[in-house]
Amino acid sequence: MSKDLLEVVDAVANEKGVEREAVFTALETALAAAVRRSYDDRLDVRVGLDRTSGTYEAYRRWLVLPEGQELLDPEIEAALEDARAKRPDLQPGDYLEEPLPVRNFGRIAAQAAKQVILHKVREAERSQLVRVYKDRVGQLVTGTVKRVERGNVYLELNTGAEAIVPRNEMIPRQRVNLGDRLRGYLKAIDTEARGPQLIVSRTDTQLLIELFRLEVPEIAQGIIEIRAAARDPGQRAKIAVVSHDPRIEPEGACIGMRGSRVQAVTNELAGERIDIIAWDESLPQFVINAMKPAEVRKLTLDDETHSIEVAVDEDRLSLAIGRGGQNVRLASLLTGWQINVISVEQSEERQRQELEEMQKVFMAQLNVDEDLAGALSEYLTTVEEVAYLPATELLKIPGLDETLVEQLRGRARDALLTQAIAQQEEETRLAQAGDLLEVDGLGRAEALRLLDHDIKGREELAELAADELAEILGVSAERAAALVMAARAVWFEAPATAGEGEQA
Repeated sequence: MSKDLLEVVDAVANEKGVEREAVFTALETALAAAVRRSYDDRLDVRVGLDRTSGTYEAYRRWLVLPEGQELLDPEIEAALEDARAKRPDLQPGDYLEEPLPVRNFGRIAAQAAKQVILHKVREAERSQLVRVYKDRVGQLVTGTVKRVERGNVYLELNTGAEAIVPRNEMIPRQRVNLGDRLRGYLKAIDTEARGPQLIVSRTDTQLLIELFRLEVPEIAQGIIEIRAAARDPGQRAKIAVVSHDPRIEPEGACIGMRGSRVQAVTNELAGERIDIIAWDESLPQFVINAMKPAEVRKLTLDDETHSIEVAVDEDRLSLAIGRGGQNVRLASLLTGWQINVISVEQSEERQRQELEEMQKVFMAQLNVDEDLAGALSEYLTTVEEVAYLPATELLKIPGLDETLVEQLRGRARDALLTQAIAQQEEETRLAQAGDLLEVDGLGRAEALRLLDHDIKGREELAELAADELAEILGVSAERAAALVMAARAVWFEAPATAGEGEQA
């Protein structure tokens, strides 16, 4: 029996790739379960297995409780005074142990021991796998396709461990066969599954970066740096690179002789086309590079919305957008800005409309003629700029002198003050609107118009007829009816609430 146990330990340790000590511990737990089954499942049993001879001994034990604590289960607990009567050195929290004769195990006890061993060995495998691979998360792994189940691909790695490429981490429409060699990005170790699972991704953008690091020595050496990357797995990708050595051209280094380096990455990613572009510290230039192969004619940044509008020639519009918006989407991911593509003609028309609108604003608020308003709109976009830009900046606008600049600045400040006062008055009046603004669909301007007609609350609005409200607000009968019904919504909610209360 002793020899057999040692042979079991060696066989399991070698087959499962776990440490012998872990198998010894599993055996001790299993033997303790078997001994407990042969006596009484309520007992607390410990088995000590000699690592050299293979012999083992069983002990029944009781947990020693602190002095004065009541025993809840005398089968597994012992009072401190009683325990010290047998072993004076015992302390609360120690175990009082007595040798327990080992009986021959029955079939049920042996089966229970087998299940415990299997469970403990699986736990040891999990610990071993996590220990080996925890430092490799975020790296490339290579394996052979072992099986495919419901779209999930199982790989046997070079180390013999098994990894899974979940269906959502596989490149769409890529077909794999048993025995194929695949590289992937070790994304995580799932310890919550029934067994430890290495989660590998073929769609993660980091896989693209790691493959280039593998194929391009200059990247591995830190001479060339990949500053950003974006993928549409299996179809197209963009990477932005920069060289820290002025003698090395980063795009050419990543492409390789006759395209050998980029082609190797493309082949690994099931034919994914890869655009290699130059990263630039200047955001506009970086965006222009990211939009390749389209040529950007005009570019407008909006810091407030974190978006960029690029204009291209009409006949290059489809190229700039890409199939299904692919090119502009990848460029947006690469730069971190939302990129919107329009034609040069659309851009010019929009700019013309904006200039006309600004021209009207300047004419109305600064009391200037059309020509002067037009000149101002060519250089300025708000009345605030007229009021607060340094006079030296305003004097750069053709047709302005110091006297006119001072007049315009004064008018602009007066206009802004008038707006501020009007806004304050509007807020004061809206404070009188009560719950009017809670009515779905009712705007601030409409609320003010209702106040002008002495309608100051939701209830008063609800009592209006639709045609009456339509005349007050100057809206269609359909919209007026919708607003009245929205105001009356509380009428229909109140009885339901009361009914629920009575029922309760």
